[in-house]
Amino acid sequence: MNMELSANDTVWTIGRLLSWTTEHLASREVDEPRLCAEVLLAHAAGCRRIDVYARFEEVPQPPIVDRFRAMVRRAAKHEPVAYLVGNKEFFSLSFAVGPGVLIPRPETETLVETIIDYCGATDLQAPRLLDMGTGCGCIAIAALKQLPEACACGTDNAPEALVFAQTNAERHEVTDRLTLLRADRLALPADVVPKGGFDVIASNPPYVARDEVKTLSANVRDYEPAGALSDNGDGLGFYRSLASDGVKLLKAGGAVFVEVGAGQAPAVLDVFADTAFTHQGTRRDRVGGHDRVLWFVVGENM
Repeated sequence: MNMELSANDTVWTIGRLLSWTTEHLASREVDEPRLCAEVLLAHAAGCRRIDVYARFEEVPQPPIVDRFRAMVRRAAKHEPVAYLVGNKEFFSLSFAVGPGVLIPRPETETLVETIIDYCGATDLQAPRLLDMGTGCGCIAIAALKQLPEACACGTDNAPEALVFAQTNAERHEVTDRLTLLRADRLALPADVVPKGGFDVIASNPPYVARDEVKTLSANVRDYEPAGALSDNGDGLGFYRSLASDGVKLLKAGGAVFVEVGAGQAPAVLDVFADTAFTHQGTRRDRVGGHDRVLWFVVGENM
């Protein structure tokens, strides 16, 4: 990436930097190249992305250009922009992310919205939530911010993820209502399960089948943690665990909410068929219009 300035060069304004970088990233087949360029330049300049638009004719100082150049080189190799800047927005909240933790996605906001709506519809004033595979904690924390009387337990088998979850719990001031612990799927210590069981179990599990991992975008496949993407099987392993053992951790009438991959809903419904759970609903995401969230309750239809 050659951005060396000389007396004969056109001045590298913010506007020109963005235009050149967008073309450069697009030529490397980076997803959303313009957005990436804006996010990286705003981070390098220490300003909000929206502020970049008011500074198109400004000539940034050399240290800013140097920081920007270094990040663009890495982004051109498909390193996730969220890792480069160390943050990702989710549910209008900023979450710390980095190597070792799954990057929150807009589709997962549908899961949080559905849980909040359910708590309101069932008049759950102080719901007790379990977030299985919490990652950076985005699901549990976003729900807690919207449900001020709720408490939650977030579990993950990756210690790196739990470090980010703790950072984010502190950032959003929910440490008094969020318990974080390392656990494999639903193998929780008895002392963290509320008396009578949880009201809600939520999960965005690793649902990519082993044979489909190679089809993922390079920035996902090569950088995000494999264990958060795939169960190294058919992509249904975590759903089977929830369908068979989730009832043991739930109160009578409790509910399970799961995110599913595009086109995966019928297979997940089959997993929950003929179990202690009854399918209560399906919600599509706003990104691609796919069936994204399924929820089930213990027992008969409500």
